[in-house]
Amino acid sequence: MARKIGSRYTAHQILGRGSAGTVWLGEGPEGPVAIKLLREDLASDQELVGRFVQERTALLGLEHPHVVSVRDLVVDGNDLALVMDLVRGTDLRTRLDRDRRLAPEAAVAIAADIADGLAAAHAAGVVHRDVKPENVLLDMQGPLGPGGSHRALLTDFGVAKLIDTPRRTKATKIIGTPDYLAPEIVEGLPPRASVDIYALATVLYELLAGFTPFGGGHPGAVLRRHVTETVVPLPGIPDELWQLLVQCLAKAPASRLRASELGARLRELLPMLAGMPPLEVDEPDTESAEESDREEQPAGAAPAGERVRRRGAVPLVPGAKPTDSNRDTHTSMRVPAPDELAGGAHGTARAPRTPGAPRPGSARNRAATRRRRVALGAGAVALVAAIGVGAWLTTSGDDDGAPPQDTKNSAPQTP
Repeated sequence: MARKIGSRYTAHQILGRGSAGTVWLGEGPEGPVAIKLLREDLASDQELVGRFVQERTALLGLEHPHVVSVRDLVVDGNDLALVMDLVRGTDLRTRLDRDRRLAPEAAVAIAADIADGLAAAHAAGVVHRDVKPENVLLDMQGPLGPGGSHRALLTDFGVAKLIDTPRRTKATKIIGTPDYLAPEIVEGLPPRASVDIYALATVLYELLAGFTPFGGGHPGAVLRRHVTETVVPLPGIPDELWQLLVQCLAKAPASRLRASELGARLRELLPMLAGMPPLEVDEPDTESAEESDREEQPAGAAPAGERVRRRGAVPLVPGAKPTDSNRDTHTSMRVPAPDELAGGAHGTARAPRTPGAPRPGSARNRAATRRRRVALGAGAVALVAAIGVGAWLTTSGDDDGAPPQDTKNSAPQTP
């Protein structure tokens, strides 16, 4: 059913739903457009509407081949909408759901496109704050790039910032998607351009491996890993690419590259990646994590396998369902206290294990530990029993009246 958006646009068909609003296929004076209609509770927040208007100039001025341009911002009664260029294609999350992981050349080409788009945004003073596969669109109608990749465009600029108003989120709250949050955001520091670099490096890792470096399990555990854990190496990729990933996933923001530098470095690596197949990497601990979650989940919770399977799409906001086509997962979370962040095990996140070995802390691991304890207990009982029998045999010799022999310095007797 068509509906009017302001005086210039008509929304015809829903393309996707998310926690921040609904994306429609629409029509404007210049042809087809995509219209992101924000939720009614957001539209009724006068402080947010004021910020929405203030951001108009910055968002409308952001033009780049790898950024989905915002054509207009509409404030009309209960409607608050961003009118954007219509990209004929799909989002990167849908591509990952289909292929699980990409060949290194295609993955790096997509990441380089997004880095170029971020460079333009950062130069204009705009920080995205929510870089993730759901916010990367692939233009299926344009020419193919390196490795058969489609041109990538970053969308949803300004949405995280619009939602993150002082009235809606206190200083003890953070906005974002857990798997892609930079450590400084987790620690409650203001987001700078470097948070986008960290998130993009996380996306690139996910494109190569099929899972995010610190994701999986409870969101609180994900946040702690960002702060305390080091990233697990990916076998089979050139060292130059791995070192680039490590640098951009550094805990210290100043250690990361700028977006323009990252884009240039990624494109330099493309020739050496030509023809490489997707990596053969097993997602770590999925089975044992499912067992552990199944044992500890509260009554009525979603099945553990469903929670573990989709990393990087953690729907924590009421009404945001994993089945939404764009799985917009802006999340308001409490900033963990320093003792909570320090409480996790330091070291390498989800380090490789011996095949068949249970994950530390999992149900299988705890069962194995209990079996070892039972075995040790039985051994201890047997040892005590043996000592007791030996002592009884020794003392029973006194009943014959024969004095005990001193054997400490005894020697063989010669005939």
